[in-house]
Amino acid sequence: MKDFPPAGSHIHLIAVCGVGMASLAGLLQSRGYRVTGSDQNVYPPMSTYLAQIGIEVQPGFAAGHLSPRPDLVVIGNAVPRSNPEAQEVLEQNIPYVSFPQALGQFLIGARRSLVVAGTHGKTTTTALAAWVLTSAGLEPGFFVGGVPVNFGSGWKVGAGDHVVIEGDEYDTAFFDKGPKFLHYRPHHVILTGIEFDHADIYRDLDHVKSAFVRLMEIIPRGGLLILCRDYPAAGEIAGAACCQLVTYGDGDADWQARNPEYHEGRTCFEPCYRGKPEGKIEVGLIGGHNVKNALAVYAAGRAMGFDGAKLRDGFLTFTGVKRRQEIRGQRRGVLVMDDFAHHPTAVRGTIDAVQAAYRGRRLWAVFEPRSNTSKRKIFEQEFAAALAPADRILVADVHQPEKIPDGERLSVDNVVRRINLLSGSERAGHAASGAEIATIIARDSRPGDVVLVMSNGGFDNVHDKILQALTG
Repeated sequence: MKDFPPAGSHIHLIAVCGVGMASLAGLLQSRGYRVTGSDQNVYPPMSTYLAQIGIEVQPGFAAGHLSPRPDLVVIGNAVPRSNPEAQEVLEQNIPYVSFPQALGQFLIGARRSLVVAGTHGKTTTTALAAWVLTSAGLEPGFFVGGVPVNFGSGWKVGAGDHVVIEGDEYDTAFFDKGPKFLHYRPHHVILTGIEFDHADIYRDLDHVKSAFVRLMEIIPRGGLLILCRDYPAAGEIAGAACCQLVTYGDGDADWQARNPEYHEGRTCFEPCYRGKPEGKIEVGLIGGHNVKNALAVYAAGRAMGFDGAKLRDGFLTFTGVKRRQEIRGQRRGVLVMDDFAHHPTAVRGTIDAVQAAYRGRRLWAVFEPRSNTSKRKIFEQEFAAALAPADRILVADVHQPEKIPDGERLSVDNVVRRINLLSGSERAGHAASGAEIATIIARDSRPGDVVLVMSNGGFDNVHDKILQALTG
């Protein structure tokens, strides 16, 4: 679609309560559009956000939600062709676009975009880059698949010529099976690493790499590729880019982080360029993986010409992202933390980070297999190994198991058995529901414990259930 509607027009979003779609709704509203949406899975923080900004959300999906006829419909990537609203859009020839197409038009336009891509760390790195560059005076627009605490929402139009945007490799829509990031017109790219993920749409690691090759090929010659050297697959596809390459990570990377220190939610480290230190950075993040994310942002900022001192001020005042190591509360001396981790590498990295930051405190790892990859048995052994270092582990039922064939579905019991085998103890258990998890934690926890909840969805609002059970 070439002609987008003028301000004041009605835009309807199908599946509006996803993190990205809800943020897009807010962005469109700020641009002067009348915005409505529909969804069948409504839960905080996005449901709260939409209510606060006054966007009407119609429950469920129905053709009647498109009456009166909107001027444009944005169709979320999880919406199938069989969705009644998608069917009505096609039957009535209502103009429609995908979520990434809408971002490309309404947010990026002719501006230069810094796209943060990779299997892990995209949301935190994007939010951090947006805040650090804002603090340095760039005034970028941004769009991130989460809610940065500094900004209070996942988007900002911005006043400058730059946009920082999270670039997802997942497919775009039922009518466009290419990765989302191809719509984001990258001028600069931070590539945090590549591993196999999204087993529902990618066959294997080579298939995943092929998607990132397409991203590399559209970075202009005058752009930048900031690449993590710690993932072999990332290095293997970097040659497809014709722009300047800056590397970070371990080994012989251009940028390295030295002398990391972690304490109660904060991290300090020294960024070094080819062995030369540039002063200490302090940031409100924990874990080795977040040191790498912060190093990527610092490397990008320096390559874009910013003074190191200006960048350091932004790191110091960054206050995190909701659902990324977010502290939800404390009761009876038990700290409850929420995290979006859903890949074995992210799960292990988050557990390691929390243990390093809260040394001497017993750690509960509560995990829900919810993503399309984690629900499959392909990573059964890897999930067991990732969860095993925690002191107590509770694994919930596979979310919507009927969507995965029996022969392909992850067995929670197998994961629990393997954890107990690896640890040589009965530290892991299977808890079917949020209520059961809350009951077990309230019964068996003790003051000083940290409860780390990991899921990429609502998880039966288990965080509040745990805090309520600890209060009772």
